[in-house]
Amino acid sequence: MVMDVGERDGDGEDGGWENMGEDNGTKSPTDLVDETVSMIEYVARFGDYRRAQRKECYNLARRMKILLPFFDEIRHHGSPISHNCVASLSRLKKAIRLAMKLLKTCNEGSKIHLALESEAIMIKFHNAYVKLTQALEELPFDELEVSDEVREQIELMLTQLTRAKKRTDTQDIELAVDLMAVSSKTDERNADIAIVERLAKKLDLHTVEDLKIETIAVKKLSKERGSTAESIQQIIQLLNKFKQVLGMEITNVLDDTDTPQKLSKCHSLVIPHEFLCPITLEIMRDPVIVASGQTFERESIQKWFDSNHRTCPKTRQTLAHLSVAPNYALKNLITQWCEKNNFHLPKKEDQASSRKFFVDHEDEISCLVEQLSSSQLEVQRKAVKNIRVLSKENPETRVLIAKHGAIPRLVKLLSYPDSKIQEHAVTALLNLSIDESNKRLITDEHAIPAIIEVLQNGSMESKENSAAALFSLSMLDENKVTIALENGIPPLVDLLQEGTIRGKRDAVTALFSLSLNQLNKVRAIEAGIVPPLMLLLEDKKLGMVDEALSILLLLATHAEGRHEMGQLSFIQTLVDIIKDGTPKNKECATSVLLELSSNNYSHILAALQFGVYEHLVEIAESGTNRAQRKANGLLQLMSKSEQIP
Repeated sequence: MVMDVGERDGDGEDGGWENMGEDNGTKSPTDLVDETVSMIEYVARFGDYRRAQRKECYNLARRMKILLPFFDEIRHHGSPISHNCVASLSRLKKAIRLAMKLLKTCNEGSKIHLALESEAIMIKFHNAYVKLTQALEELPFDELEVSDEVREQIELMLTQLTRAKKRTDTQDIELAVDLMAVSSKTDERNADIAIVERLAKKLDLHTVEDLKIETIAVKKLSKERGSTAESIQQIIQLLNKFKQVLGMEITNVLDDTDTPQKLSKCHSLVIPHEFLCPITLEIMRDPVIVASGQTFERESIQKWFDSNHRTCPKTRQTLAHLSVAPNYALKNLITQWCEKNNFHLPKKEDQASSRKFFVDHEDEISCLVEQLSSSQLEVQRKAVKNIRVLSKENPETRVLIAKHGAIPRLVKLLSYPDSKIQEHAVTALLNLSIDESNKRLITDEHAIPAIIEVLQNGSMESKENSAAALFSLSMLDENKVTIALENGIPPLVDLLQEGTIRGKRDAVTALFSLSLNQLNKVRAIEAGIVPPLMLLLEDKKLGMVDEALSILLLLATHAEGRHEMGQLSFIQTLVDIIKDGTPKNKECATSVLLELSSNNYSHILAALQFGVYEHLVEIAESGTNRAQRKANGLLQLMSKSEQIP
């Protein structure tokens, strides 16, 4: 009997799948096969997976499909199937159910949660590989009379699973860079907005619809884990930052309604969802229909079109034309609802004046860009300062500034001897680099060597913003190499050592990103990065312990890095952090100690002499999820090396 998968999963919950792997009594071979095939077919209908685990998910789903010919042969098996074979098929079904639940999580779970917990999710994938491997290896192929062709396919699948179990480099560390930077309690600068925007794009959370779906997933997660959990609060904070970037209202995610706060002061009155503009999430006064069939507030969609967008904000499809038609039916419904509920629509800015402001704004930008090439120093200085200010405003303005040819002129100004012009130019380029297409334009203008020159010789604020600009540009992988080859790492290390707190933070973030490249790890070590990182660990007031440990963890994967930090004093520093640090500090320090100890058992003995054991036991029981895994890994190493006290 083949199960009706669609009905069982119709409510978005597990809906029947939850108990499928638990065999209550003896299942017939036909039932086992049909239920297992149904699970594989269910997985095959998943449209897409969360970015952080997408590659792993597609690989696992593809391997599961390889088993369909095997089950087809079992279905047509002529002779009775023994109890031993039934037991083997039952174990295989449980392994497939485990894989199916993992893929379901990666298909509909919170994108932010899956990114933050990427390492834990990878452990679940490895566990799924182990279970599948064990179940497949135990299958009695001869007794089941499996054909040679199908058997060869399964043996190939076993080989692939074995390779997958050994793979350890699947974590998207690029995501970790942005997550670390966004979580930093740094000063409020436009560079922070750049990171949030970039992270939103990485996680596919850059449309209103994306964020609505994510909000539902976060609500579900909070019910499972408890709304007061630290991880849930971190997820909600990130979700709200993504909403701010799109200009959405910040709602209480844990409330039962999704109505914007300023529209739901009266809890007994809930505005119907279809009355809200998908862009602003505010009730519509003048709803219009675009070519995709979606309805928006006229002013909001006009601003979207004026910003050089040619797509539908909701569906993202390219529009055949930019004409709009009034949605009279919806407007009448909104009017009737407002009258019935005594709801007064908010006053709306005059559309003509709004349009005029936008046109004037573009004219202003065009004029300022021309003035960047003026022969009068004061005119140039004023123009570049204004460009710097305007480039902070919003994504549309940054696109307009680039469209009018500002980037080549700004790059030329980097070499000017006037320190203020230099400072404004590099900061404007930093702001413009928030836009992904602008990153390419800036790179194509050979700006990196000039930015590095400012980093070496400019004012302190220029140096800080140069470091932030290099970090932003390093999000393009090829620029990680370019920055290193242009000798950009040594001045970043100098800023890390001699800069202000803000400068140190900019430098450490840029160096983290650059150190994701294997060759750059050596360059950073040769530039003397380890001593200033050690100082960051000792000076807790700077608040950069986690950032320093994150870079040290990257460097510890290289032999030269382990050599540089393999001193007794450093091991003691790590143990002190494991004893007295914040939960995140302890997690990072334990990770570094595990990486060092995995390559040199003498570090284990040193850590034990400094009294680490009891603190590792405590972390293994009550630390963060990642800290628990790392602490258990260290305890296992101690046991193997017979160094347990």
